[in-house]
Amino acid sequence: MSKPLIELKGVSKRFGSNLVLDNLDLTVYKGEGLAVIGPSGTGKSTILRIMAGLLLPDSGEVYVEGRKREGLLEESADPVAIGMVFQQAALFDSLTVDQNVGFLLYEHSNLSRSHIRELVDQSLEMVGLGKIGDRFPAELSGGMRKRVSFARAIISNPETTAIPEILLYDEPTAGLDPIASTVIEDLIRNIQKNAEGCGTYVIVTHQDSTIRRTADRVVFMHKGQIQWDGAIHDIDSTDNPAVRQFFSASLDGPISVIS
Repeated sequence: MSKPLIELKGVSKRFGSNLVLDNLDLTVYKGEGLAVIGPSGTGKSTILRIMAGLLLPDSGEVYVEGRKREGLLEESADPVAIGMVFQQAALFDSLTVDQNVGFLLYEHSNLSRSHIRELVDQSLEMVGLGKIGDRFPAELSGGMRKRVSFARAIISNPETTAIPEILLYDEPTAGLDPIASTVIEDLIRNIQKNAEGCGTYVIVTHQDSTIRRTADRVVFMHKGQIQWDGAIHDIDSTDNPAVRQFFSASLDGPISVIS
């Protein structure tokens, strides 16, 4: 078994009267691509935000490379860097691609503008984009905006900040056509294999092709808990009724249909 990078132990989270995560245990291992799947509203994106240190659990503990996290990420630096790619790319419409990708460096580093621009161009090249730094998000296709958000997640300050060891992807192919989805799926694997650092990732997705083309291991979430945990090649042979219903898109099964 590979080394654990992130561990959630007994994590619970409630929003109002809605218990989203219920005493959840989950381990992410170094070098794996983990897909977190399940019906909408089962806490998948909440898991990512807790892993990223952007959201506190109501109870339970979070460990990063064996060290217990105290508070939010801004209050307690993790031993490894974590990057996050948000569902809708989350780019600033009024800023150029260069300003979006290099935002943290422009705002919180002493690097020269020319040096930051070089780092931005390197990150854009890594995600298969040319010199588009002067464009605005509105001038890009949906797939290009996704790739820009990837470039932002993997850029780092070479003087003070480590390259992310783990990337968290929240619905990276949502809203994309099948061809654009394939480009993003291939990119996720290419970053894992070829980018310095970035060798581990967790991906939340509903899309069948994305699950099958990017995951090594799959955990199935339902009712705030993990109902199934297995290798990607086991999803078609498992007898777990919730997993079988999910992949067959059947209306019959333990997952309630919300009309």
